[in-house]
Amino acid sequence: MVTESELALPGGRSLHVYDTGTPARLTVFWHHGTPNTGAPPGPLLPLARTLGVRFVSFDRPGYRSSTPMPERTVGDVAGCVAAVADALEIPRFALLGHSGGGSHALACAALLPERVLAVASLAAVAPFDAAGLDWFGGMAAAGAASLRAATEGRAAKEKHEAAAEFDPDVFTAADLATLRGSWSWLDEVVRAALAHGPGGLIDDDLAYVRPWGGDPASISAPVLLVHGEEDRMVPATHSAWLAGRCPDAEYRPSPGDGHLSVLRHAAETLTWLADHGSRSSEATTGAR
Repeated sequence: MVTESELALPGGRSLHVYDTGTPARLTVFWHHGTPNTGAPPGPLLPLARTLGVRFVSFDRPGYRSSTPMPERTVGDVAGCVAAVADALEIPRFALLGHSGGGSHALACAALLPERVLAVASLAAVAPFDAAGLDWFGGMAAAGAASLRAATEGRAAKEKHEAAAEFDPDVFTAADLATLRGSWSWLDEVVRAALAHGPGGLIDDDLAYVRPWGGDPASISAPVLLVHGEEDRMVPATHSAWLAGRCPDAEYRPSPGDGHLSVLRHAAETLTWLADHGSRSSEATTGAR
């Protein structure tokens, strides 16, 4: 069972929070993609129970009832995670994200090194100022156009979204098969995320083309980066760059997979996270 609540933040802001609340050997903060809600990933909940993982998550600012932060950066998510963890009395935790959620998970790990035990991402977006990376290289035309509009500012991005139509070329045949199969859950969270307009999506895309505010090179926790080699939305070169930047990173490119079909590796990614997160927790406890 997933419980939902509103967490009051300073300044009259709030976050919509999700919590499986099950007894756990490890708490994992789930970071959602764009545009999604923060609901914990339905297809992974049975495995999470088996592994002893408690999922905690939230709608990022601008989605549903979470108060917008119009100029937020990817790194600003660290403050949200810390606030939720403090409210739920969770001192240390692991992080998992897909797509832009992977980027938010990595930035959080960089900014909360004393609290993050391990971090894993599937199809993460690298920082826009990543040195030596052709950031737009290999993106499908529609995806690149959407993010290029964001580089021109909020007004240009809003104008782009008002006229944008879905281009199936951003997804591979394997991606579309994934949407019809075990990860059809994604349709549910995308619809919910857009039910009240594209505000959260716009804030996310504007954040992706700003500096994160946290350097992946400062991540002290073990990192797993999984990326489909056929990804047309976020090319695999992004995770390859991140793997070279993070001090303790394992990179797993996945031949034949695109942006969504890479989620067929989500179960093994969660298993890796539960193992490494628990080991890091035990090592810390032993050191004390």
